[in-house]
Order: sequence, then structure tokens, then C-alpha cells
Amino acid sequence: MSEQAPAPVPQQAPAFIHLHLHSEFSIADSTIGIKPLVSKIRELDMPAVAVSDICNFFALVKFYKAAQGAGIKPICGSDLTIAGDKTDDPQSQITLLVRNQTGYQNLTQLISRAYLEGQVHGLPCIRRSWLKELGEGLIALCGHKSDIGVALANNRTPLAQHLLKEWMIDFPDSFYLELVRCQRPGEEDFVHSAVQLAQTSNCPVVATNDVRFIHQEQFEAHEARVCIVEGRTLDDPRRERRYSDQQYLKSSEQMQALFADIPEALENSVEIAKRCNLNLTLGKPQLPEYPIPEGMTTESFFRKLSEEGLAKRLKSITLNPETGQSLDDYQQRLDFELTIINQMGFPGYFLIVMDFIRWAKEHDIPVGPGRGSGAGSLVAYALEITDLDPLEYDLLFERFLNPERVSMPDFDIDFCMDNRDRVISYVAERYGRDAVSQIITFGTMAAKAVVRDVARAQGKSYGLADRLSKMIPFEIGITLQKAFDQEEILRDFLEQDEEAQEIWEMALQLEGLTRNVGKHAGGVVIAPTRLTDFAALYCDEAGEGLVTQYDKDDVEDVGLVKFDFLGLRTLTIIDWALNNANVQNERNGKPPVVIEDIPLDDPGSYRLLQSAETTAVFQLESRGMKDLIKRQLPSRFEDIIALVALFRPGPLQSGMVDDFINRKHGRQEVAYPHPKYQHPDLKPVLEPTYGIILYQEQVMQIAQVLGGYSLGEADMLRRAMGKKKAEEMARQRQLFVDGAAKNNVSNELAENIFDLMEKFAGYGFNKSHSAAYALLAYQTAWLKTHYPAAFMAAVLSADMQNTDKVVTLIDECRAMDLLVTPPDVNIGKFQFSVSLESAVVYGLGAIKGLGEGPVSTIIAARSSGGPFKDLFDFCTRVDPRKVNKRALEALIRSGALDKIGPNDDPGYSRAVMLEAMEEAVKLADQHSKNTASGMADLFGATPAESAPEIGYAAFSQVRRFRLRDRLQGEWDTLGLYLTGHPIEEYAGELSNFISCRLKALQPSRSVQVVAGLVLDIRTIKTSRGVMGVMSIDDDSARIDVTIFSEQYAACRDKISKGSMVVVNGVLSEDEYTGGLKMRAQEVRTVIEARQTMLKGLAIDLSDSTMTLATVDTIEQLLTPYKAGHCDIKVKYRCHSAEGEFTFAKDWAVQPEDELLHLLRDSFGAGNLQLIY
Repeated sequence: MSEQAPAPVPQQAPAFIHLHLHSEFSIADSTIGIKPLVSKIRELDMPAVAVSDICNFFALVKFYKAAQGAGIKPICGSDLTIAGDKTDDPQSQITLLVRNQTGYQNLTQLISRAYLEGQVHGLPCIRRSWLKELGEGLIALCGHKSDIGVALANNRTPLAQHLLKEWMIDFPDSFYLELVRCQRPGEEDFVHSAVQLAQTSNCPVVATNDVRFIHQEQFEAHEARVCIVEGRTLDDPRRERRYSDQQYLKSSEQMQALFADIPEALENSVEIAKRCNLNLTLGKPQLPEYPIPEGMTTESFFRKLSEEGLAKRLKSITLNPETGQSLDDYQQRLDFELTIINQMGFPGYFLIVMDFIRWAKEHDIPVGPGRGSGAGSLVAYALEITDLDPLEYDLLFERFLNPERVSMPDFDIDFCMDNRDRVISYVAERYGRDAVSQIITFGTMAAKAVVRDVARAQGKSYGLADRLSKMIPFEIGITLQKAFDQEEILRDFLEQDEEAQEIWEMALQLEGLTRNVGKHAGGVVIAPTRLTDFAALYCDEAGEGLVTQYDKDDVEDVGLVKFDFLGLRTLTIIDWALNNANVQNERNGKPPVVIEDIPLDDPGSYRLLQSAETTAVFQLESRGMKDLIKRQLPSRFEDIIALVALFRPGPLQSGMVDDFINRKHGRQEVAYPHPKYQHPDLKPVLEPTYGIILYQEQVMQIAQVLGGYSLGEADMLRRAMGKKKAEEMARQRQLFVDGAAKNNVSNELAENIFDLMEKFAGYGFNKSHSAAYALLAYQTAWLKTHYPAAFMAAVLSADMQNTDKVVTLIDECRAMDLLVTPPDVNIGKFQFSVSLESAVVYGLGAIKGLGEGPVSTIIAARSSGGPFKDLFDFCTRVDPRKVNKRALEALIRSGALDKIGPNDDPGYSRAVMLEAMEEAVKLADQHSKNTASGMADLFGATPAESAPEIGYAAFSQVRRFRLRDRLQGEWDTLGLYLTGHPIEEYAGELSNFISCRLKALQPSRSVQVVAGLVLDIRTIKTSRGVMGVMSIDDDSARIDVTIFSEQYAACRDKISKGSMVVVNGVLSEDEYTGGLKMRAQEVRTVIEARQTMLKGLAIDLSDSTMTLATVDTIEQLLTPYKAGHCDIKVKYRCHSAEGEFTFAKDWAVQPEDELLHLLRDSFGAGNLQLIY
């Protein structure tokens, strides 16, 4: 967009112009959106309008463009708070309007300084002195909240006169007293006082309406908006009522009636509008200067670096005879790209990107191979911006930078997540901190959140808000109206509940309004001069999080160039995996792995991919993708590129995926592109995808080969096909047919191929993006194949705070036969690591309640004093202020101290250490005091020397943990069962009531009985009610069990995550996953199954254990569990006789787990028999 002149004011002068109005971007108040505002102003036939948001320019560019587009003159300004020199000095308000370009620059400076230098209790403020130096080009309006207004309200007329005189000196011919009549307290008094003051001081007055909403009936919604921001309720008696229902967008006629007694106040609003003329230059990018060696131009230096880079790349390139590429092709492509880039004026952009990527690589910060269309540039490949050879993979430069359509190049650069901020910091140092910033984002009141917000503001109950919010589907782009249309249960609820209806009606008015500001995930702008020459700045109260006040679209409109610094977790994983792998290699005398040098045809990696063992493999780990992989069976790198492009809704639903797979496996004829309509010249273009038009680049190449298009013209065709404008498509069709005729292609064939291009262009994917991500996918698959422990330790570390993900990854380690050992204070690190035996060692940082500080303390103590000997030694050497009792208990229960416990039995060791913990902490504390007072020599250098009688032996009588207790400790501290499975507790009895373990199941029409631990349960709403899908695991396999609504209603209260269940059901093959699924007929807990089938309990008592007290013990144990159906038998034998007798029926018990544990603990595990 070129420089835009303001819309001309019509010849017939209007009666009034609104000069004081807040949009939704004020955030603290207002419900006015930019588009509704412009529409209403046109409807009111007003030629101009001002937006003066609270200390920001968030909406300026959007407002400017929308108003210009509607033929309305945009007037830009801002409401500012003026603070005193001291924190508690009174504050006042002023409205500043931009008169010209100088005023725009000065107001930008004022707003930026308010955030960077002037915040008072989190409120951005300017100082009065700043206006003396930055007042030029601005028009000031002071109303009843100004310092003059406060003086008049306090009847201090002389002070008001003095203040007014100063303002008029600082703003010569540009200062107005603002008159508002919105029926708020003090306003009318101010109007009368201000008019008198204006007359005596010869100061002009202007009328405004201090607008906050468009229609009068929106007042209640506006009040709710204010309450949401302030965290108050509408009926809160302490809430300040600062607004009235008169602050709506009134017509000229209404304002004339309101100020009939002061007509000059209306006339001045028009005069001010005439004087405010801001001309913004939009759409003209301004690049920062890249330092160039003396004697060279930017273009010549750019060419030199590109040619040197290509020469370096060509040394490692093996030309592929199948593609027919030669060295001349590389040179010609480079020359072509350089010419285009230089003609378009973008060499500086490439040099800047090259510079920060090189810096990142020199500082061992992993950088992605390229993302998006930028990978199609050979210049980018030569400058090491990207790492994919575009000629080898048919990636097109014109898809990235089209000479036919001038637009800024846009490299999306992926950096390692942990180090991205270091690169941004380097850029800031390189180009100046006042020239580099990240970009603002705006959060809006989305459907589910706005319902909760409104309910809170209206004082409705949390339960009602929660219920209503949960009825709105959780899907991207959902709106209240869409939810209402989709969900019958929601419509019924709203019809029946009056309070819910009140929430809904208000929420509809507020949905989509700007609610807060944030920071763009990766967007960074670099200005050629100071940032404030282009945009105002915003930061938080602490001065952190500096961002431009224009969002990603608006910064580019005003000329700032955006660079995307994206954090990609996969790069971090690859980096960590390589570090782990290269430690192993160094230990084994092998050279380090260089990930860029790995072969792309490794058989082991393709075997792993073809078996769909792709959990943790980038882009290829979802259930649907695994299904696609099993069908496609990738055997070359091009197939992986295709996988990334195929796994999208368009290709999956269009039949394209099936055609691709059938052609690859010879089940369908390969045609270029269709058996009826093909041309031999298209074979080189479509051969990599078996004749399927899969990529956008192929659409462009077909247009070039058959239609005679240049690749630039072909890119325009691709874009036109995406937009589907009938008129443009008819024109392009004719161009294609005419061009094809020149290449001796018949009209019929050309028409049909164009139809195919048009069909597949809608599904086509950017191959450059697909190829770059396919490379990362392959690299992760290669690492998983050749360095499984190193790779899985890295993946687990990246997700160590996400317990659900850790559980999945631990399962994957087990499927890979990879040993995962418990955390270990003697060899473990904060992250997951690899032991000398190539096992994955659980990360200490993944223990719940143990942060980075305590772990660092443990590792520091280990590094300085060697491995810990026992719990007492550990407590002595580790700072108790960093590792408190709670953390110590977590370490014990997780198994992190198992290796320094009393023996190799974790159940016993953990029980002893928990019992000894208090004493160990006390001893360590005493030892610390002795050492501090210089008495260590007297009492011994260590706790073991000072109190030799205290050690594990003193706690040897402690009862070992049962399996359940031990595993519960792991569940509580790690979020999973690591050293066992709860089903082991039932191993001896499961065979009595299940058909087989899950691993041995086979599909059958007959009912089968299985048991397992409930890992997850999700519900699905159907026309017949709510059904459940339960995932169970028995340590041999895992299966999904579907429970239809009737059965689910009967059993839902007894099946929860972590419970043990027995399921009777019918097993079948799951066509979606290729595994098995079960349809439940009955679901019981293990206890219920046992009670149904167990006939009795037999206790074996020998003469060596039998005493009179034993009878009392049995009575005490059985009494709480009486009134059951399970008989009790006692076997007794002595040296001369033995016998067996059954207790009376009233001693029959309920055979619950706790009773069985108590009996085993009292009489020995081998002396209790379950009789089925």
C-alpha cells in the first residue's frame, strides 16, 4: 500500500465530529470494535472520527486502514494519565490528538515512555515536564478529570487560571477545554465553570461525548466488561460507577441538542478534525543496514558470500544422476536467484538472517533445516540459512520469492527451545536494543471463557458458570452461536434456566472483544533506526516483556521487517540425544555423531518406520499417522516427505492417500497424472509421488512444462487456484490451454489436466515445508534406531513435567526392551540420563516436589564428596534448607535412595529409610551444629562415628512395604508405577476368573473375561445416552474396552483411573488401529469378582506359631470383615496330629484386599490359601 492521503472532508461542513472515543483496545473499558465503529460512523454520515484509547496505539493501524477504506477521515490520539513527581501525588487526565507527522512521532514517544519509564503501581503515566518537550504537533483536550477540572471542582479558580495559562503556552493554538454532558456527577458544574474560565482566558472549548459503546442499550454489557477487567461484580456496592448510559455514539443532531447553548463547542470539534491530518506510509518495508566491507556494495558482498557458500556446499554434494542435475544447473539457479533478490532490494534481509543463524551455529545452538517455502532458495542453502538442497528435491525459489508479485521474503527459523532467547539477545546487541523488539498479541474473550467471566461479573454461582461453559464444545474457532446451533443439550438448558439465559445474552455482546495483551511466540522486528520511529512500545510493570504496540500484521504495514524466531522442542531433543550418544561414543572410542552427515538411506531407520514404531518420532507419532505409515511403508526419503504432506484432512478425505498408496505398491497403474489424461513431459515432475499431484510446487511445474508459464506466473496461478475466483480461473484456464497448444498439447488434454490441477491445488502442500520437517522426522527415527537409550532419555527429559506423556514414553521404552531404572541420587541427573549399562536413568527433576534447586544441591554434594553411602550420610552432606523433609520423603518413596538402602529389597529398604528419616535428619542437624562450634573432633567426624549405635540396624524390625504401598509411593512421586504393576498383587488368583492375559487374547464371538488396571476412561455422548471407553492394562498388553450406555450407567461409579477391574466382553479387531478392541457386557471390580467366585480362605497354623494369643489375633482380624459369604478354614498340625475345621457361618467374611494383607502379614504369605 502506498502513502495514503486522508479522506477529504465533504464541502458541506458537518455539525459535529466525535473526538473522544475508546475502542475495545483500551482493554480497561469500551465495547467498540473497529469495524462496527466505522460502519456506524458511515451510517451517521459523519466524515471523520477520532479513536483515543488509553495510553496505547494498539488499534491505530487497523482503525486508520478501516476508516480510509470507508472514506472516513481517521483522527488518532490517546488518553494519558499525568502523574506527579512523587508516587502518591494526585494524577490527572489529558486527551492528545495527532495533528501531523511530528505529533504522531511525539505521541508515540510519550506512550512508549509511559510504559518504559513512567509506570506507577502498574499504571502507565507521563510526566507534565515531558509535554513541554514533546507537545509539538499535538492538540490537547482537558476535561473535568484534568488538573484544571480538579482545581475548578475545589473552587480554586486562580489555580485553574494559572494552570490553563501554562497549558496554553505549551500548546499554542492547540489547547481546548473539553466539555462533556453524560449526566455523571460533577460534569455539568465543570461545563459552567470551564465556559467562564475559557471566556476570561480566551481559550476555546470543544464538545465530546467520551464514547465507550455504540448503542445506548449496550451500557449494561459495557459495565460487565469493566467488572471483568477489575475483578468485581456488577452489584458490588464498593464499585466506582465511572460511566453512564449516555456515553454512546450519538448523532450530530443529538449532540446539537445537547450543546444548543454552546454552539462554538460543536463548531470547534469540526475545526479540530480539519486540523488533524496524519499521513501514514503503509506497506513499504524498511530494512536495517547490514554492515558491508569497505569498497563493496550490499549487492556485490551478497553475491560474493553466496558464491563462496555454494562452492563449499558443492564439495559435499553427490550429484544424483536420476535428477539429471549438473554443476552448471546449480550456478545458473544461483545467478537467477541473486538477480531477482537484488532487483527486489532484499539482499540485506538474507544477510541479516544469515548472520544470526551463523552466530547460533557457532555457539552450538541447534537450528532447524528450514521451514516453509524458504527451503526452496538455493541462495539460502548456500548461505547456510537452510540445510536442504532445493535442486535435489525439486523445491522452487518462486514459491518463496516471486518476481511477479513483490512481497517481503519470510524465513521461519526454528531454534532449539532452550536457546532461542540467546539468539534474540544477540540480534538486540548487534542492531541496538532500541531497534529490536518482539511483537504484541491480543487475547480475546473466547466462547468458553466469556461465559465464565460474565457469570462472575453478574454474581452467578460458579457451578452454573462451570456447567454452562462445559456445554460449549472444546474445539478451535468455536463461537457461542455455533455452540448454540450444534448442542441440543445447551439449547434445552438455556430454555429452562433463566439465570443461564442472562449469562448467555450478555456473553453474546462481549464475545470476541480484546481482553489482554501477550507476546508473539517467535516474531521479532528489527528497525533501521529507533523502534519508536515506527511504533509505540509496551512492557509490563517490571519493564520486562518489551513488545511493539502493533501486532504482526500492523508492524509490517508500517514498514518494520518481521523475523520469525521459533522455538522447536524437537531440535532440543536432537541436541540432548546427540550429547548423550556422543558421551557413549567417547567412552567406547567411537567418533561423535554429526547429525547433518547421517545417510538418508539407512535400512534400520526405514525398518523402524515401516513397523510404525514411531512414538517420539517428530511428526510421525500420532495414531492416525502410524496407521498411514503401516499402509504406505516408506522406503525412501521422498516417501517421508510425502507422509508429512498426505496426513492432512484434504488428502485423507479426497481419496488421494489411497491412490498414492495403491500406486506405490503396484496395486494401481502409475499415470502422469491420470490414466486417461497424461503427458510424457509430466513424468519427471510427478514421478516422486507416483503420478499424484501432491505438492503446490508440482502444480507450478505442470503449468511451466505444459502451459509455458514462467515459474513466477505459475505461482500466481497456484494462488488463484487457492482463492477459487471464477473470473480469474477462467482467464488462467485460457492462458494454460493457449500455452499448451504452443507445446503441441491438444485442447482436450490441456483442459482435463487443468481440471486435475485445479482439484488437487486445493489439497496441495508446500513441499519445501514438508521436506524440511521430513528431514527432522528422519533424524529422530535414525537416533531412535541407533542410539535408543540416548534418544529416549532426551525425549523423556523434554516431557518430564508432563506425567501422561512420561507414562506413554516409559511404555515405549519397555516395548523397545529398554531398561528404565528408578531415579538414583548417586548417578542420576536433573534430566533423564543414560547409565554405563545403556539403561535410561529416571531424572531426579521428574520427582514431584523436587525442583531444580534441591537437585542441584544433591548433585553438588555428590560431586564434592563422592557417592552417598547411606541415608545418614546423605542427610549429613545435603543442605536441609534446600532438601527438606518433604523432598527427602519423595526421594525415598520414588526409589531414588534404593541404592543406599539397607538391602536390595526395595519394599524393605524404603520402609526402613522412611522410619529412619526423622532420626537421620536429627543426627545430621546435630552434626552440623557440632561442626559449626568446632566440636566435630570430640564427637566424631561423621554421624556414624558420633552415634555408631544408630544406623539401619536400629530399624530392622520395621515391616516391609506391601507391593501396593511401594507402588503407591511411586505413583505419588513419579505419577506412574515404575518397578512393578498393581496386577502382580492378584497374580496368584487371576487365573481363577479370567480367560487369559491381554497379550494372549484372540478375536472371538464368545465372551472372554479379562482383568486390568484402568489407565484412562473417556465418555462419548450418543443419542442413547453416555457411553464409556476404558483403557486397561495388565502389564502384558493394553486394550480399549467400549461400555455401552446401559452398562456404563450401572458401573460408572466403580471404574476410576487406577482401579482394578474384571471385564466380561466380546473381542474383535480394531480396523482403525489394527489392534484389538473389546465390547463390555459386564464390568466388575476385582473384589466383586473375588466375592462371587471365592469359596473360602484357609489359614495354615503350625504348633510353632500357635498360641492362645493367636485365637485373639484371628478374632481381631476377622471381626471388621464379617457378614460376608466367604468361609474361614483353619489347618492345624502339631507333632502328633493334624486337622482342619471350618468356622461357623456367622464368621464368614468379605474377602477384601486389606483382610488378605493382614492375614498374610500375621501368619505368613505362604500360610494363606484362597480356595476357588
